[in-house]
Amino acid sequence: MTKRVISAVVLVLLIVPLLYIGGLPFNILLSALSVCALYEMFHMKETKEKLPLIIKVIAYILVVFLTYNTVNIIDLQYHMDYKIMAFLIFVFLCPIVFVNDFNKYNIADALYVIGSVLFIGLSFSLLVALRNYDLKYILYLALITIVTDTFALFTGRLVGKHKLTSISPNKTIEGSIGGSLMGTFVAVAFYHTVINPALSLVFIIFVTLGLTIVAQIGDLVFSSIKRYYGMKDFSDLIPGHGGILDRFDSMIFVVLAFTMLIGII
Repeated sequence: MTKRVISAVVLVLLIVPLLYIGGLPFNILLSALSVCALYEMFHMKETKEKLPLIIKVIAYILVVFLTYNTVNIIDLQYHMDYKIMAFLIFVFLCPIVFVNDFNKYNIADALYVIGSVLFIGLSFSLLVALRNYDLKYILYLALITIVTDTFALFTGRLVGKHKLTSISPNKTIEGSIGGSLMGTFVAVAFYHTVINPALSLVFIIFVTLGLTIVAQIGDLVFSSIKRYYGMKDFSDLIPGHGGILDRFDSMIFVVLAFTMLIGII
């Protein structure tokens, strides 16, 4: 427990100042986190089958490039260059021919790498874009994920009786409801007070409630990945907490969902 608390304090002291400063320091932090997250995706994969070192090195370089893809975007209009997509496909699919050994590198490996680079790169680049646009939106989404997760845990421990899913046996329906209700209440209060009090309160309640559900789905998706590979955590990069993806799983899905709502919220 002490290790978990110390790690949490260190994370807060590291992330909060850089989040407030924004700009290059925050971009560097997100790039580092994206590399760590990709490492964890590969770590999971390599519990069953190793990936060629050169493929991983190229992937780490590209995920940093994708994270920086939105560094100058300040209007929340995300643009993905088709050249990037084409390059990703070529650089990870073509080696199948040259390796010519299904046990060392095959189509399943290539698609896993492509998907991981795109998923991690896109998610962290959207965090960069949101911070460049307005810090308040990052805080709004962070409140959704943190409060929902915290109160889902507490409510589940206090009154949880009905299992939510076999993917994560400790989660309960009662906990899920408690997390969503409290996450919605706190995040809506922040949005209505700090970001845009003119927006319909009913509308923002429904949007925020939906995002609390997405946060829990994101947590379950990553839990499913860990369960498939027979791992408790993505890594031990954060003592007492697991890996980067163990901490950012809900936030990643909330950011992806929120991006689809840009223009109406």
